[in-house]
Amino acid sequence: MRTHNDTNEALAQPPGEGEDGLFTQSWFPICLSTDVAPGTFRGYDFLDGRVIVMRDEQGVAQVLSAYCRHLGADLSGGEMIEGTIRCPFHYWRYAIDGRCVGTGSGDPAPPAARLFRFPTMEKYGCVFAFNGSEPLFEMPDFPRPAATLRWKFGTYERLMHVDPWVICCNTPDMQHIKSVHGIQFDGGEPHDQVQWTPTSMVYRLRGRHRGGQPVDFRVGIYGSNIYFQEGEIDGRWFGFMAPMGLARPKNSTLFLAVAVEDDPADPAGTQQFLDRMYALEAFVASEDLPIVENAHFRPGNLTRSDRSLARFLRYLRDYPRAHPSASCIR
Repeated sequence: MRTHNDTNEALAQPPGEGEDGLFTQSWFPICLSTDVAPGTFRGYDFLDGRVIVMRDEQGVAQVLSAYCRHLGADLSGGEMIEGTIRCPFHYWRYAIDGRCVGTGSGDPAPPAARLFRFPTMEKYGCVFAFNGSEPLFEMPDFPRPAATLRWKFGTYERLMHVDPWVICCNTPDMQHIKSVHGIQFDGGEPHDQVQWTPTSMVYRLRGRHRGGQPVDFRVGIYGSNIYFQEGEIDGRWFGFMAPMGLARPKNSTLFLAVAVEDDPADPAGTQQFLDRMYALEAFVASEDLPIVENAHFRPGNLTRSDRSLARFLRYLRDYPRAHPSASCIR
């Protein structure tokens, strides 16, 4: 049996996002997929810098650094010309792979005139960029065929003035789940059932919600900023993803993606259940946010109920951090 001292042994504060100029190497949502139409682009703040999301005419999205490699003009103020982004300053043009393919003067583009190209993917209604040259993990899937699901996507109503990893600490914090969200575990806290990898933690949460409804969820964290949940509430399945974007340290945007199984025989009932689950998850976020934003968050005196939280704090402390795009997006 682990003791109180075991839980607290060698527990150090995880580094804040941007500390020493570094950020965790995770998939970060930049925007909703619907925010950027085919043949357009938009600029966004990201990792204390600036990026653009470009979508070609075929609908393929790519996240690139936002500043022209000539004299640093913000490309988000430019135009889309023949499938390329044209800088507003000297009309240098960039393709979706980040290469400069033309200059306004007609001079040959220098070989080094290339935007930083982030690993990019679209999933759960969002455009994601990975902070690194190569992704360290794949995004999780729901155990239901995508074609059988009905979705609702959105963003939380306000910016969160806290790093994503602080919010993600609520998932392994089983005292918090019981106290704040009113969920009672069947068979005790499932610390021994948590599955750990270098880039994720997942466990089965069985019990009852505060209203008495039985819940049977698989919940977890991927990277440092992606909350994953799927399972049943009151005998009906739904899936929920809550990835958090990071414009700058302590400036996080919560994206919400909820899926339910479509019932062609009862479209109104399906939509009602979908709306109810989306509202439930937004409400849970509203319960957490005032607490984590105002907390002086740091590991203190942990107890046996904090076993999974203590391990997650060590996971965060050891998690890979980098910022290979820093010279391009700032």
